Amino acid sequence: MQKNILSQLKFDTLIHPLVCFNDSNNYFIKRDDLIPFSFGGNKVRISFEYFNDMFDKECDCIISYGNIRSNLNRVISNMSHSLSIPCFIISPNDNNESEITFNRKISELMGAKIVNCSKRDVAKTVEDTMQHCVNLGYKPYYVYGDIHGKGNEKIGVNAYFKAYQEIAKYEEENQEKFDYIFLASGTGITQAGLICGSFACEHKPEIIGISIARKQKEGKNSIDNHVEAFLSKQEMTMLSTKKYSINFIDKYINQGYGKFDLNIEQVIKNVLRFDGIHLDPIYTGKAFSGMKKYILEYGIEKSNILFLHTGGGPLFFDYINSHFMNRGI
Repeated sequence: MQKNILSQLKFDTLIHPLVCFNDSNNYFIKRDDLIPFSFGGNKVRISFEYFNDMFDKECDCIISYGNIRSNLNRVISNMSHSLSIPCFIISPNDNNESEITFNRKISELMGAKIVNCSKRDVAKTVEDTMQHCVNLGYKPYYVYGDIHGKGNEKIGVNAYFKAYQEIAKYEEENQEKFDYIFLASGTGITQAGLICGSFACEHKPEIIGISIARKQKEGKNSIDNHVEAFLSKQEMTMLSTKKYSINFIDKYINQGYGKFDLNIEQVIKNVLRFDGIHLDPIYTGKAFSGMKKYILEYGIEKSNILFLHTGGGPLFFDYINSHFMNRGI
């Protein structure tokens, strides 16, 4: 009998020191890139929650959304194939969507049905795709809720509510308290989960999301909505985001999603050379670079700093493939 991948996944990932710094702070990294499924990353934890929710709702077909670089789509399509669940991916084709990426190729290899659309037509495309699934005899599950992407906020948040308990366990076992946790923040689901997880702990580090694209107002509102949705369903309504600052930093987005500069490239090279860890220029490399700038700008010293590696291995190889295959590193 074939085993269910959801019952096999292990999530308690390694935390270890980093050596690529020479200041007075102590740097650590949580290696969610090493989660043992589909190149790892935060989207494996989040997809795990989506699929469990899908099964709880007795759905038998899954629909995801994201562009050609989407780590979530890669994992959703891979998990779908492993579970023999039909998978549809709605993908905007407005900006350089003809580019070939490893994440997209993996999704195609997993048999996902790619449905391209314009960004202005996403809601209509979600609606049409869901109806198409119904016509085929399926009960579809859209990972973001309704056709406007609302109603499922709490599900993904649960992934990093749980992950925060791993961080707290590490602190207790090693008698080491983190003063700051940095991460790449996009939709805000991962950061919202960490914030919710910290509510259950006495020690609360500053959780700082480095935006990979969104402006601060939009990013903070998204995190706020995800936190409130989660707390309202977890009998934790006495807690409020107003009692906890949401640190979403948009200073380092470098002209927007997918844009990066020589500083980010140098950070990627240094972390690979000294710590043997891959970062990518879309998410983790941009966040790591932003973390370094933030620490310098705000004069942070003699602190314990944790960087959450949210994965993105295929994006690293996209970067290597496009920038160094025909020229030296």
